[in-house]
Amino acid sequence: MILVKDGHMATLSVPDHREIAIGTLRSLIRSSGLTVEEFVALAGK
Repeated sequence: MILVKDGHMATLSVPDHREIAIGTLRSLIRSSGLTVEEFVALAGK
């Protein structure tokens, strides 16, 4: 999946798998400009 947010230069290519390796997930979080803590807080909403 390709995720794009208007007004931002970053485009994320996210694997469409049931599970994502921890290193891949951390890399995607880092690329999004979020901290792991911010991601976890948003994921819980």
